[in-house]
Amino acid sequence: QVHLVESGGGLVQPGGSLRLSCVASGSIFSIYSMGWYRQAPGKQRELVAHISSGGTTTSAPSVKGRFTISRDNAKNTVYLQMNNLKPDDTAVYSCNMGYSYWGQGTQVTVSS
Repeated sequence: QVHLVESGGGLVQPGGSLRLSCVASGSIFSIYSMGWYRQAPGKQRELVAHISSGGTTTSAPSVKGRFTISRDNAKNTVYLQMNNLKPDDTAVYSCNMGYSYWGQGTQVTVSS
């Protein structure tokens, strides 16, 4: 059974940085693509960034140049480095494995 656990969320001021982590267990991590999604109150969940099993990355236009997704297959972990955070980035961030499995999410709040 696949289990994903996110961490690293919190409260940060505008312009600040956070690094989210998502640790996977119960499957062969390296063969799966991984994604970070977010959902703000009253809004639909949206894809933030995606990384293929081979390391190819894509990101949403709203975060391009500010957020970076990466993975460490030896640690079964995917990261989301978030820089220059804005209040509009406030949301619950969740990781996804292979478009099938989800973590429980971690809250990111950007506020002064």
